[in-house]
Amino acid sequence: MKQLYYIGISMRPKQWTKNLVVFAGLIFSQNFRNGELLLRSVEALAVFCLLSGVIYLVNDVADAEKDRLHPTKRLRPLAAGTLRRSTATVAALLLAVVALLWAYRLGSAFLVVACLFAVLNLVYSFGLKRVVLLDVASISLSFVLRAIGGVEALRAVEPSIAISPWLLICTLFLSLLLAFCKRRHELVNIEDAANHRESLQEYSPALLDQLVGISASGSVLAYSIYTIWPETVEKFGTTNLVYTVPLVLIGIMRYLYLVYKKEKGGSPSDLLLHEKFLLVDVVAWIALVIVILGV
Repeated sequence: MKQLYYIGISMRPKQWTKNLVVFAGLIFSQNFRNGELLLRSVEALAVFCLLSGVIYLVNDVADAEKDRLHPTKRLRPLAAGTLRRSTATVAALLLAVVALLWAYRLGSAFLVVACLFAVLNLVYSFGLKRVVLLDVASISLSFVLRAIGGVEALRAVEPSIAISPWLLICTLFLSLLLAFCKRRHELVNIEDAANHRESLQEYSPALLDQLVGISASGSVLAYSIYTIWPETVEKFGTTNLVYTVPLVLIGIMRYLYLVYKKEKGGSPSDLLLHEKFLLVDVVAWIALVIVILGV
């Protein structure tokens, strides 16, 4: 029973908030009140959560030795020795099979996206995470795949649903921002950071500061263009989405404040769950979007 508990911890459910991006297609297609499509979005979320958990298990098996050198990661079940490698490996295989069978149930296109997501993250775990810039790019692409997957799960029953390229670009920039901030936090706050993460040898605080600035600007710009893009206005019959831009802007500025002033940013998911200002801002943005779109 304890091994099951440790498997659950190793799957890092707190990190599953990243998968909420699958709801973008549902919200921006104005189908939030459609019970069938809502259920499919929830199922898509569950699939990505399972796949994320599998990747975390695989990553912990591969990095157990390095994690023992990290101030907090050494407490993870595999690094601490409380979860057996063999148990974690078998659990990862079984959960992967369940997730992919579930993905197939949601449609062949969604299954393809889910497989790409799993392969990309495995390639990241065993190679790309050691390559400067590609480590962060692969993380960002996994967010974009989540957004696309959320749409494909709906398109299986409602082919007219699509997601704007500008929203995908915004997702890309925002995920780059979170990833670069995390790299900066690790580089600045972890002693002998290069031993913890190989790619950190090629980064510097000055470089990361510039990359953070580019990503933050790109996020706000891409979202702002999306709200006033002719196709968006025609689709929703309103220009009022532009009034959600200040919430996006203040949320990003608050995040940068926490990263640079409070030396946070090591875990974006934890910040979202525990930082009241950010949580209120995100909830307010969701509520305003729903009101404007009449979802």
